[in-house]
Amino acid sequence: MLPLIFWACFFLVAYTYALYPAVLFLVSSATRLSRRGAVGAGAPPLPAVSMVIPAHNEERHLPAKLANLAALDYPRDRLEVLFVSDGSTDATNKILGRAAEAGKLTLLALPARGGKSNALNQAVPRARHDILVFSDAATLFAPDAVSKMVRHFEDPRVGVVCGALQFQASTESRQTEGLYWRYESLLRRMESRIGVTLTASGAIYALRRACFVPLAADTLVEDLVVPMTARRLGFRVLYDPEARGTDFAAATVAGEFSRRVRIATGSFRALGGLLRGPLDPVTAFAFVSHKLLRWTLPFLLIGMLVTSAAMLHSLLYRALFVLQMLFYGWGLAGYLLRPRIQDIRYALVPYYLLAMHLAFLVGFVRYLSGRREIEWGQVH
Repeated sequence: MLPLIFWACFFLVAYTYALYPAVLFLVSSATRLSRRGAVGAGAPPLPAVSMVIPAHNEERHLPAKLANLAALDYPRDRLEVLFVSDGSTDATNKILGRAAEAGKLTLLALPARGGKSNALNQAVPRARHDILVFSDAATLFAPDAVSKMVRHFEDPRVGVVCGALQFQASTESRQTEGLYWRYESLLRRMESRIGVTLTASGAIYALRRACFVPLAADTLVEDLVVPMTARRLGFRVLYDPEARGTDFAAATVAGEFSRRVRIATGSFRALGGLLRGPLDPVTAFAFVSHKLLRWTLPFLLIGMLVTSAAMLHSLLYRALFVLQMLFYGWGLAGYLLRPRIQDIRYALVPYYLLAMHLAFLVGFVRYLSGRREIEWGQVH
């Protein structure tokens, strides 16, 4: 059984990182060719939109956010801006209160922190319009980002439109999270071509109000739960790479680690509900390939290491064990030497991958412990 377990784990790891993207490339390329030459319709009238922005202690980012909102090219009489302050204790309420008095936005100030899902549950019923755009207080939209997203709602079958997020990054994060995010964005673009977009970036997406189902209080990954809920309700989920937003990546892998732990905890917590929902075969295939298998990668890597270590009497498995140890050693060296090698392309990738897999293990343990968390995190 040991060789069988090793090669099953090896195949699933290789499939998740390489074979699934290759399958996506082939299928999405064929889909793109079959659609080439289609004539687009004229631009429809812009609908009225409510932009919902949850915030907790965001005084540092609010001046830039407010200036960014003022620079959007969306008609002012068709754009409602609703901030929901989630128990903020800094100057967030004061800054937003002044803007509300000037008529620039509506402020819903919650007295105690309840988490992002609770903030959205409180804000959505107060939004006036049927098209909702969600953003974060630190995210800066391109001037036409709202227009790009809401144009798709002319089709009544569309329930969610996910925008494209890019990051301002430090030297270390450009070589780690930045590389990963380019890989992830490529997957999302290919998935969108075949109609199986699975998740949004919580900092930039639009939603038809009919698709919003109040979130459980312990939901940490609403940007995965909301699109998947819309699919269960029979709506389409799209990804528009032309609708761009900019966010700020954690400066170091250590900073990204804690966010990934929260994402992992929320992902495992939401898994039961996601698996119960009916999905068409193609979407189910993408969900298993892109999400479920990725969440199990730490366990698969452990399976490979343990089984190969148990078969050191074989020259083949001894060599495979040594290769794995070299990879882990490279990751450890990346951690120890990161200030010196962060300018070398790909040098920190093993360190980043191992840290993110470890984060999912920690998140799994926290999920099993039943620990409740309300800090925010986005799904990648």
